[in-house]
Amino acid sequence: MKLTIERGALLRSLGHVQSVVERRNTIPILSNILIEGAKDALHVTATDMDLSIVERTPASVGQSGATTVPAHTLYDIVRKLPEGAQVEIDGSSDAGQLALRAGRARFSLATLPREDYPAVNVGELPHRFHIPAEEMRTLIDRTSFAISTEETRYYLNGIYMHAHTQGKTKSLRAVATDGHRLARVELGLPQGAGEMPGVIVPRKAVAELRKLIEEIDGAVEVALSDTRISFAFADVLLTSKLIDGSFPDYHRVIPTGNDKMLTVDRKSFMEAVDLVATISSEKSRAVKLALKEGHLTLSASSPENGTATEELEAAYGGQPIEIGFNSRYLIDILRQIQGDSAEIALADAASPTLMKDPANGTALYVLMPMRV
Repeated sequence: MKLTIERGALLRSLGHVQSVVERRNTIPILSNILIEGAKDALHVTATDMDLSIVERTPASVGQSGATTVPAHTLYDIVRKLPEGAQVEIDGSSDAGQLALRAGRARFSLATLPREDYPAVNVGELPHRFHIPAEEMRTLIDRTSFAISTEETRYYLNGIYMHAHTQGKTKSLRAVATDGHRLARVELGLPQGAGEMPGVIVPRKAVAELRKLIEEIDGAVEVALSDTRISFAFADVLLTSKLIDGSFPDYHRVIPTGNDKMLTVDRKSFMEAVDLVATISSEKSRAVKLALKEGHLTLSASSPENGTATEELEAAYGGQPIEIGFNSRYLIDILRQIQGDSAEIALADAASPTLMKDPANGTALYVLMPMRV
């Protein structure tokens, strides 16, 4: 294999794929990426056996071929090369080495045979549909913060995507929860998604997809089966195993009878929560909300730090109530609300609280209270 590629293009491609590769691997080949030169393009593949990414980048290919090289070493080298450099890659040696040249710099990297590299077997993916990249970004941003990191509840370690029908309205829903908060977002059901099974897309796949579509304007093609999902866009194909488990019945935790309605300026509320939480203990991060007509008082206290209070004007006409929340969870939700105000529906100090975005009726959040 012999090819020449512009440093910026190669760096962008390596930046996309190298984060899939785990830094500590008991299987040496999984520390490598597969690079293939063919038909005026460089194809780079990375996998951790659960998640794989293949990206195509235009290149001047003098001789077709393929080999595998250490992912993070190659990325670090290219990252440190001067901008605009032309990178020459020569893998034609039989000595298990890849030669890399850029200007006067020379590198020789150890390789492993491409035959040892795991095959990326996608299998049959019968359900296919397209989602505009902008909507996919919104869907991820509005839900991913609520994904659980608790490995024992592995079925919560991702975003649950499924088709939903309510009356005559059909939608594609994305839901994430960690047991303390829940985020649910929906968009119009894409053509071809009506028969899709409910699937749980793993946290790592969600994070990689979000990075990859940061600057994409077109549509993302989603293809899935009961066990795998793929996302194709531009010159990238991201494929992941799905979480093999049953997502809980989230409808049961979304309250329907919360009758105490609070409307408050989102930015002022978020800043006030952040301010008084400075006093709360690092472990609980608890903030108490005291509500009475037209008035909201936030407070926090801890034996080590003292006490703090902040008062805000708010639209509230219900019975006085005091309720506590984890300040970080509250701020995470407020960050996702796009409108100038936040709508909060409460029942009592021990029941789930419902939060909505007046500017985006497709998003809904549930937050469990805590004792303060």
